[in-house]
Amino acid sequence: MMAMPPRSGSQSAEPRLASRPASRGSRPAVPLRLLAMSTVCLAASLLAGDWIAGLGLLVLWAGWHYLRSAEGPPVLALAFTFQWMQVTIGVYYHGLTRRPLDAVELSDYRPMVLIGLGCLVALLVGLVLGTKVIRGPRLDDERRPAEAFSWPTLLAVYGLSVVLTGTVQQFAWEVPSLTQAILALTYARLAAVFIILSRLTRPRIRWVWMALLLTVEVVLGFTGFFAAFREPLMLAAVALLGVFDRRKLRHWVALALFGAVTFFTGLLWMAIRTDYRQDFESQVFAESREARLEKVLTLTSRWIGGDLGAKAYDLDFLVERLWVIYYPALAVSRVPAVVPHENGAILGRALLHIVTPRVFFPDKAVLESDSVMVLRYSGTRVAGAEKDTSIAFGYAAESYVDFGVPLMFLPIFIYGFLMGMAYHFWLRTIRYRELAVALVTVMFWMSLYLFERSWINTLGLSLTLMVYLGGASLILDRVLLMGRPLRAKAPAPGRRR
Repeated sequence: MMAMPPRSGSQSAEPRLASRPASRGSRPAVPLRLLAMSTVCLAASLLAGDWIAGLGLLVLWAGWHYLRSAEGPPVLALAFTFQWMQVTIGVYYHGLTRRPLDAVELSDYRPMVLIGLGCLVALLVGLVLGTKVIRGPRLDDERRPAEAFSWPTLLAVYGLSVVLTGTVQQFAWEVPSLTQAILALTYARLAAVFIILSRLTRPRIRWVWMALLLTVEVVLGFTGFFAAFREPLMLAAVALLGVFDRRKLRHWVALALFGAVTFFTGLLWMAIRTDYRQDFESQVFAESREARLEKVLTLTSRWIGGDLGAKAYDLDFLVERLWVIYYPALAVSRVPAVVPHENGAILGRALLHIVTPRVFFPDKAVLESDSVMVLRYSGTRVAGAEKDTSIAFGYAAESYVDFGVPLMFLPIFIYGFLMGMAYHFWLRTIRYRELAVALVTVMFWMSLYLFERSWINTLGLSLTLMVYLGGASLILDRVLLMGRPLRAKAPAPGRRR
């Protein structure tokens, strides 16, 4: 059984991530940092043979610099980084390897990459300003209880969620008016995973138990239809970065190993997923986790034993899947030269969709596939609903088609601003520290990490998570607080009562 970390009323559940103010003697470090950053950006541009590579690193640095928080997990910065990767990864990969990519060979990708970076900057400015409107809470306040559950209760909740999540998800699709609400509540399993991972990092990191939990989650993720192993890995990254100490070599080694595992699982999934999913046409296979696991192991063994040329192709495929620039780049070339701007019609439909929930409007039209939008604005026919799939177009491309540059950045800024406000709101509202941190980690990772998600899905998911998952967490928090009076804040040393 996992050892329970010692409780301490004075120990903060979330370490301070902001560094101490620099002393007078350390002021020269600022220009040195700027010089170092400039040198790195210049080197990246030269190595990649593209000045956008240096600009991309500058945007990434700005994300981590300005989204650092004295309170709470680094989930905003990590979600920002994932979007940044989806905008820029092909620039670095093609520049360093000269491997052919569709976006490079078949489109003018640079304008869309620059637009994508502009979207990230607009989102970043919105998030930063939004978090300043509502003052961040003090998670180390002694009047706030730390642990919401005992270890036995937490492990029981996790085990029950593993068993029931698949059944609940299947049931959700059978109740169309409540599908999104039920699916939002299933993310509570991820919150339980994060609480366990977070506890395993304090007061020291218990690597063996973390590895065991992540192994279970990766296996469960690989035996589903989608890449469900990604979220637990990202939650582990948030937990590790929350206690990361750059002065400790083993933390750097662990971070490197973690990155290698994340890369390997992503590459493996892209290599085997087509062959793996073919067997889901069999009802017996789809309902047997053992059969799915056996199939994954067989495909994995075959892939590992394959030649390096095939693996290089799989790596190209992974990069092209992550670099969601190709179809938006085609749209930028066609709008408004061939197809006129929509003048806000796409965003208007998205807003109308989220203010008319299906539970009250059961006859609401089914969402249009993103593949239809790709055909309409990019001029390319792609697989769609007829094959139970959808090719991503993304909120950035939709904003460009709607408004063009620069007005397209305004709705992205507003969305970031509201999400920044919501981030500190939930951290302040949920009193249990680990429950508050788990909620914002799951909620804001799921809401913010995808650059390829449409406005309808982005706004709908964010609102649904806040209403249902946030509402359920708030109720649970208040129930747990019943009968447990908050302690008065201890007087400062040397101060009379």
